[in-house]
Amino acid sequence: MPREAEPSLNEKQFVLQALKENLRLDGREFDQYRGIELQFGDEHGVANVTLGKTRVLAKASAEVTVPYTDRPLDGIFTIATELSPMTSPAFELNRPTETEVLLSRLLEKTVRRSGALDTESLCLVAGQKCWSVRVDVHVMSHDGNLIDASCFAVVAALRHFRKPDTSIEGGVLTIYTPAEREPVPLGWLHSPFCVTFSFFGDEGETTLLDATLLEEQVRVGSCTISLNRHGEICQIAKLGGTPVEAVVLLQCTSVALTKVKDLSTFLDKMLAEDAKRRDRGGLVAELSAENDR
Repeated sequence: MPREAEPSLNEKQFVLQALKENLRLDGREFDQYRGIELQFGDEHGVANVTLGKTRVLAKASAEVTVPYTDRPLDGIFTIATELSPMTSPAFELNRPTETEVLLSRLLEKTVRRSGALDTESLCLVAGQKCWSVRVDVHVMSHDGNLIDASCFAVVAALRHFRKPDTSIEGGVLTIYTPAEREPVPLGWLHSPFCVTFSFFGDEGETTLLDATLLEEQVRVGSCTISLNRHGEICQIAKLGGTPVEAVVLLQCTSVALTKVKDLSTFLDKMLAEDAKRRDRGGLVAELSAENDR
């Protein structure tokens, strides 16, 4: 299986020596994110996130299907990730790498298992029909910290998404087109985000936030903390690497909460700006009034 090109010995020593002198190659502070950008597509549910040179595209979609037999009152929610060879020579089609498997599992734990999306609101007819919501994550460019960028893209796509409005009369389900009724947002309970820390040094004494690909290749361990702006932790993933003191993890959690609040505020701002842009001429308000009538 192809592997990511390893940095040279000189590059590794240069990065580690700079960290010992409290310097990063791009001039950032140790607890500072790269510049993050978010763009929504022309259709609802498409989010394009850029974190430094890392770029992730997430697209949400929904279709009516049959619910699982063991969860007749819940809808279906899935997240699918794709890392193509265009992103990096280390990725192959239909052969998931360790990076892709880890990304899928962390997104699953952070967004789906944390109950961020109210799956009960996706039920249309108990045991017979429900909405199946799916988010496809496409990594367009990989320069480190795929987890944080992908999680932000998934949450942004889901909060931006609108599904067709429905009604049930006499046991008959009617799905309205956007021209008939304004599509409705998903039942959203909270917005969890991932914050990934990288550890350097013989004992992991140096901690960096939002590592680049080069920094990831020379780190001795990492930890991803998922939580929302209320401080509710969804999961902590410390998978292998050099052991880290409990005090360091507590400090990372405190920093993560601050960053999550910033990310949540930024996402709310971008959603409000997009809604205002789409509501030119008061079209959304007019459709809402028709729905009420």
